[in-house]
Amino acid sequence: MNQDEAQRHRERMKRKKAVVDAGIERATEARGIVVVLTGNGKGKSSSGFGMVARALGHGMKVAVVQFIKGSFSTGEEAFFRRFPDEVQYHVMGEGFTWETQDRARDIATARKAWTLALDFLADEKIDMVLLDELNIVVRLGYLPAGEVIEALRCRPRMQHVVITGRGADEGVIDYADTVTEMRDIKHAYRSGIKAQKGVEL
Repeated sequence: MNQDEAQRHRERMKRKKAVVDAGIERATEARGIVVVLTGNGKGKSSSGFGMVARALGHGMKVAVVQFIKGSFSTGEEAFFRRFPDEVQYHVMGEGFTWETQDRARDIATARKAWTLALDFLADEKIDMVLLDELNIVVRLGYLPAGEVIEALRCRPRMQHVVITGRGADEGVIDYADTVTEMRDIKHAYRSGIKAQKGVEL
């Protein structure tokens, strides 16, 4: 890199720093946020559990409610159950809907999980709540989106909520503070590779 290129780089970085610093200066509000992780791509629950790990690193208390998953054990469950004083971990699902094949039973299971989630969403001692696969439950009509939004609105001010699952409801998206859509570009299972521990499980 010659001197002109180096100077242009410094000028670009100086302008970028000014923009970033101004954005940081504008962000003065401190409150809990709602994060929605949706889309057809892999990584929604993984991202949510990454935030759970981050919260634990800050000494926070976390509650996890899994709405769909439950027919097989996962690495996340095995790991976070090592921290019973910090993480309340509840696997409430009975498997994916194409496995259960019983809509009435799926609705009852979802309602049971949601009742537990409501307790956490009203508890000021819980700093973060992960509602894994809740988006799917709402999309399938097992729970009304309005009821979910109202619970989010009434939660403790500093509580963070992470909601995962494809097909997020537009109302939930509108209410959320941060929304990420995972895009499916390529997946190993379409090449005949089964789910792997540490990656999918």
